[in-house]
Amino acid sequence: HEREHDREMSELHAKHEEEMEKLRVELSQEKQHLLAELRQQMAATHKAEIEQAQLQSQMLHSLELEALRLSLNNMHTSQLELTQSNLRKEKETALVELREMLIDKCAQEVAILQSRHQLELEKIKEQCLKEKEDL
Repeated sequence: HEREHDREMSELHAKHEEEMEKLRVELSQEKQHLLAELRQQMAATHKAEIEQAQLQSQMLHSLELEALRLSLNNMHTSQLELTQSNLRKEKETALVELREMLIDKCAQEVAILQSRHQLELEKIKEQCLKEKEDL
């Protein structure tokens, strides 16, 4: 009876060990499966975070470029206005100088013409006097 009991105990113990080993294997497989799933989720989350960071970086870069473009455009407009103003002043100065030069030249020509006219007038008077004397 005792041997029978020992044998049954041995069988139960072997069955128990077998079931425990089976459960360990299942638990190990489930653990591996859960770890793989967790790694996949972490990789997907990491990838999404990286993409989000890249998108934010691109948006920031785009905003910086737009700000630089606007700043450059403003500087260019300001420089253009300054250049136009300077050119207008130079043109006005050149026109004033040209006008003064033309007035001076005209005055010189008038003076020369008056001088010639005076000489011609004197010659004509002399000729007139000569002709009167001759007559």
